[in-house]
Amino acid sequence: MLRLVNLELQKLLLNTASKVLIFISFILPFTVLILSSIKINFFGFFTLELGELGIFNFPIIWHITTFFASFFKLFFAIVVVSMIGNEYSNKTIKQNLIDGLSKKEFILSKFYTIVFFSLLATVLIGVGSFFIGLYYSSYTEASIIFRETEFLLAYFVKLVGFFSLCLFFGMLVKRSAFALAFIFILYILEWFIFAIVKKITSLEMAWKVKSFLPLESMYKLIDQPFQRVIMTKYPDQIDMAYDYAVHWYEVVIVLSWTALFVFLSYILLKRRDL
Repeated sequence: MLRLVNLELQKLLLNTASKVLIFISFILPFTVLILSSIKINFFGFFTLELGELGIFNFPIIWHITTFFASFFKLFFAIVVVSMIGNEYSNKTIKQNLIDGLSKKEFILSKFYTIVFFSLLATVLIGVGSFFIGLYYSSYTEASIIFRETEFLLAYFVKLVGFFSLCLFFGMLVKRSAFALAFIFILYILEWFIFAIVKKITSLEMAWKVKSFLPLESMYKLIDQPFQRVIMTKYPDQIDMAYDYAVHWYEVVIVLSWTALFVFLSYILLKRRDL
């Protein structure tokens, strides 16, 4: 595994665009997290300090940071689809196979790299959230500090799942721009399916069906935290039944899609004439 990851890292680090995108995709969310935790004075008119709102208290900080950090995954998604596009445009995929790399190892090298960078991103967000939480939170008990750290697991699974989807589309169309366009088409298709099911059955059933679809299932891993923040501040003014927890079956759904995308990527490469 380390050999395959090292092979991919060498390719990525030789590409200037990939290096820039990797830097942005991992440093930007971490930087935004740090900046949002400090006091900002707007030309003397007013001072904004998000920490005063309680969003950096334990355990809610794990929910807040992972939810917003996941929106930056598009930058590394470009890297993933570029990994495939460059292999075809530069003919390196054929050279790798000639040099003795099997098609299975080729796909696994991409997947292992996805797992590596997803784990790195999770560690960065986890460490940043931990220290910011220690600074702002009034809770110091370990049982509270490490409560809801399952959001970090959900964040990791969400990244691996989404990047595996990008890997599949990259293998399918062999062009970075088209692969990203397919993600947008899939997003529209999921809403189309939602509308059809809603018309045939009910709104509740439509949401249930949509929760099993790739993009929606990944999004549902970490539900929006806004309602939870309002619920914490104003418990009498909002529905207390809001379920924001990370559920095991949601993780299973995304992992199943991940396995399917990796398998289909291998099938595409295995049957393709290079």
